[in-house]
Amino acid sequence: MGDSPFWQAKQGVNVDLLAAELGRRLLEKRAFLAVAESCTGGLIAKFVTDVAGSSSWFERGLVTYSNQSKQDLLGVSPEILNHFGAVSRETAEAMARGLLVMTPADWGLSVTGIAGPGGGSAEKPVGLVWIARAQRGGSIESQFFQFNGSRNQVRTAAAKAALELLLEGIKKSS
Repeated sequence: MGDSPFWQAKQGVNVDLLAAELGRRLLEKRAFLAVAESCTGGLIAKFVTDVAGSSSWFERGLVTYSNQSKQDLLGVSPEILNHFGAVSRETAEAMARGLLVMTPADWGLSVTGIAGPGGGSAEKPVGLVWIARAQRGGSIESQFFQFNGSRNQVRTAAAKAALELLLEGIKKSS
């Protein structure tokens, strides 16, 4: 979770170095990445495309802020959204899976959460973020985080955590 000592120790990670390492790993594997972002609003794509040469490994980024865009662009079912909500493991995983269906990417990375300052509830507080990564022909894994801070702090922390989660998956893949 975002408040764990592990996460706090990693907050100092330089996002430029993280994105560059991600690019190197994807190039080594001749793999492409697609991202679907809700609460981060394109920040992951920004970090990725800040890396020179990212067009060699970054397929596309979608900002799927509304539920309708999640359905139209990623094939997330209305049943998932109605039953679990936009901020849930099920939605994050459906978004990541949808990326692999709708694009030629080898890896799909999705983020959905509540950046604040409003919109939270007791069950889903401000700062709750679900991140999912999916590998074509492989597994889908997801993790939730609880970040603190301003809207921009939550969004930035979520984008960095997403890149870290993806890099972890790429390192584990063969």
